[in-house]
Order: sequence, then structure tokens, then C-alpha cells
Amino acid sequence: MPDVNEPYYLTKTIHFWNPDWFGHDFFLDSADTHTVFYFTFGWLTLFLSPLIVAWVGRLLTWSLLAWSWRRLSMAVVPGRWWSILTAAIFLCLLDRCHMAGEWVVGGVEAKGFAYVLVFLGLENLAKNRWNFVWLCFGAASLFHVLVGGWSVVAGGFAWMMAGSSRPKFRTMWPGLLAGGLLSLPALIPSIRLTWGIDAEIVSQANLVYVFQRLGHHLNPAVFPTWFITRFSLLSGLWFFIWVTTLRVEKMGTDAICQNTPDDASEEYFPTPFPAGGHRLQSFVAGSLIIAAIGAVIGFVGRNDPSWAAGLLRFYWFRLADVAVPLGVALGGCSLILLALQKRPMVGRRWLALAIFIVAVHFGNLAVLRPVPGVPRADRLAHYECWRHACEWVADPQNIPPGVRFLTPKMSQTFKWYTGHSEVINWKDIPQDAESIVEWWQIMCDIHHNPDGMPLHPWHRSLASQGEQRLEELGTKYGADYVITKSRPRLNLPVVYKNPAYIIYRLKNNGSDEKQRRPGHTSAQPQRGD
Repeated sequence: MPDVNEPYYLTKTIHFWNPDWFGHDFFLDSADTHTVFYFTFGWLTLFLSPLIVAWVGRLLTWSLLAWSWRRLSMAVVPGRWWSILTAAIFLCLLDRCHMAGEWVVGGVEAKGFAYVLVFLGLENLAKNRWNFVWLCFGAASLFHVLVGGWSVVAGGFAWMMAGSSRPKFRTMWPGLLAGGLLSLPALIPSIRLTWGIDAEIVSQANLVYVFQRLGHHLNPAVFPTWFITRFSLLSGLWFFIWVTTLRVEKMGTDAICQNTPDDASEEYFPTPFPAGGHRLQSFVAGSLIIAAIGAVIGFVGRNDPSWAAGLLRFYWFRLADVAVPLGVALGGCSLILLALQKRPMVGRRWLALAIFIVAVHFGNLAVLRPVPGVPRADRLAHYECWRHACEWVADPQNIPPGVRFLTPKMSQTFKWYTGHSEVINWKDIPQDAESIVEWWQIMCDIHHNPDGMPLHPWHRSLASQGEQRLEELGTKYGADYVITKSRPRLNLPVVYKNPAYIIYRLKNNGSDEKQRRPGHTSAQPQRGD
């Protein structure tokens, strides 16, 4: 605790319900995008600490994901306990074979709830209940507009590929209308992020968002080669499973046509293979088509970055990262279950291989996770020293409320641990166009090193910029203190230090009266070396 995105989402959630909690903070004061998540979940922050809220959110999200996954799994692999194996395979492949960094099970945030609704929509897709499909995908958009929105697009492709089982479009208007109306509370704030803003500012914001900050999710040109390779291999495995699924379904249909008794019920089927498997795999195919279009945009847009950034910002690869492992897990286990009944020896071998793979994956986690380690959200060196410094700041006897800090570039957990605002950090990028541009300007102003290397254009630390520069930045951005590495030592008033980090009071912004606010009883500041 916290996980990678929890400081980002939960501090926003706290600020949504209690704007005075952190004082004035650039990121927290920027436009809210996941307002439904903040509104439906954030009220807990009025009564519980951020730590407890995070655990409540995690347990709620994980429980709902498990429940919705079991419903989906049972619709495609109708066997007791098989949902545990399909979930294990899905999580293993998602963790080991993603291309653009997407995940489903992790810390608490809006998309966890969105994927619950996507799974429920896919369950209804497998059962050929299309109105419920659009309703669930619309509700998913309510929590996360891109997760739900791309699911609608892939679902539309699955509908076109459904063949004789495809319902008439006019019969689906209730679900489409209800789903569209459900998505509006999330869609409207998303549109407002760029609505009425100068086109040049929007273009700059897109360039920063896609090519400077989030290229590892959005720009296929910077995806690691190994990530692309492993995802391609997994997609090849999925294609083999899909083709095999089509053959099995066709064999089952032919057998019904030739061998069904005259008095057979509607449930008669010579194999346990549900017909919904094809519709589910068509959804996966739709996600891959979306990703392929994103790849084409990235390739064609190399000579026009502004055009490419305006399109790539929509996360074209997010759904495929999830859908392909989902298709392999459910489709593969369907074939294993069928093999166990038709060719038991072959089925047992494939089942043993699947269990072995997930046992290795989760066995590794079982060894590593119980041992206390550094939270994934903490990207700074000397974690224990960082925590001690933040705990000191969090004590109101040391630092009074409403104080702002200059913090290290990667200090995404500072607000989480301290409850104090900061000028800026790398993780907390706003979502509206004007704030993105301003965020980048501030980031470069504070942390960019004009004499740095092209691949490492940032200052090693705030301390490396010297006393005068930090005083100037403190005055410019209203920062009262700076927390930075303990070396090199600066000639500024020291209020706290440990072996790795030191906190200075910025003289131009601090006064004796300000430091002697009620409740502030820290020792007399020391001078640096």
C-alpha cells in the first residue's frame, strides 16, 4: 500500500469530497474526469483514513471482479470450479503478456469497477442477450469512458460476426439507448476536457500526453520489442483457439442436424461446448482490430506527430491487452473441458500443463508478496528514509496545515503519506488540455536540465540546482519547504534530515511568524554545511 495508481485516484477522491484536505494543489485543483467514481465511492473518505478507504475499495473491487468473472466463465466453460482455473490463466497471461501495460486486478480505481461491468456484458454476449450487453457496456463507460467505449466498439464487431444468431438492429434499441444514457455522466466531463479550448493548446496537450508522458501506454513506437513479441505470440495462440472453436462448433451443429432425435429438447447438444464461445472470440477479434488501427495510426503519423497524438490519446491498445488473455483463458479451457470428455488422456495432459503454468506464476508471487517490500507506487530510492521524512511532515506539530512543498520529480506518494500539497510531480498529470500544457511547463521549469543528456534531460535532484534557484522556484510557485536528497548539502535552513533526505525551509517564503503558527513546535532550524 499504496499501489501504482492509488495515490493518483484516491487523493483526487478525497479532494472531491473535501477540497480543504490538501490545501491548494495544482493537480488536485485540475478538472475531474472520473466524477462518477469519486461521487459513488469517495464519500467513504469523509469517515475513514485513506489507508482504510483503499483496503475497502480493494476488497470491494476484487470481490466484484471475482463474482462477475465466475458468471462469465460459467457461461463459456460450464463446469464446477473451472472459473478458478480460467481466472488464474487470465491473470497470468495478462501479467506476463501485455503489450501496453493494461491490468485489471490491482489497486482501487475507476477501471476496476468498469471491468466488472465489462465481464457482465461479455456474459450476456455469450448468452446472446444483446440488450443487456449494451446496458452493461454503457454502465462500464459510466465509471471509465474508454474501457466501456472500446468495449462497445468491439461488441459491435461481435454483433456483425454473429451470423444467423445476430438479432435485428431495431430489436437492440432499448439496450443501446439505455447504455448511451448511462454513459453521459462520464462522457460529458470527458468532452469538456477540450471543449472550447484553443486548437493550438489542445494540440500541445496531446503531444505532451502521448509522446512525453504516457507513450508506454499510447505510442506503439516506444513499446519494448519483447512486449510486442510476446503479445503477438499470445495473439497467435488465441487465433489457433478461435479457429479450433469454430471447427468444434461446426462439428456440433452438423451432428445435431444429422443425429438429433425428433423429441430432443432445446438443450440437446452432443458436446459441452457452448455456442457463445464464437461470439466471445469475435469480441476479442474486434479488440485486435482496434489495436491494429492504433498501430497504423502510430506508423502513418510519424511524419505528423500532432495528428497522430490527437488520435493515439484514446488508448487503442488497452482493450486488446485484456481481451486476448481473456479469450485464451476461456477458449482454451473450453477446449480442455471438451477434450476431457472426448479424449481423456489428451485432456488430462493439457489440463496438467495449464495448472503447471499458473502454479509457477502464482507460486512466484506467493514467495515474493508476503515479504514486506517497497510499494509499487514508490519510485524513489531509500524507501525507509522517504517514509520517515514523510511521517515527520505529516505530524502537525512539525509542519502546520496548508503548507506547500517542492518535491522530487518522482515523488508520487508525498500527498498520500503527508496530507500536504506539492507543486508538481511526474505521475500526477492532469486530464484537461490547458492543465496538461501548464503541467508540462511547470515540470520543465522545475526539473528540466538544459545541459542534460538527450535521454536523461532532468536534474538528478532538486538539491543539484543550488540554493538560489530553489529560492526562486519557491517564490514563483508558493512553496514553503523543499524536500530533496541530502547531498549535496545546501546553505538553507534545515528543519529535518535523515541519511537520504533533507527538508529545507525556503527563506524567501517562510517568516518567523509563519513558522510559529499554533501547534508548530519544531526545533530551531539548523544551517546547512
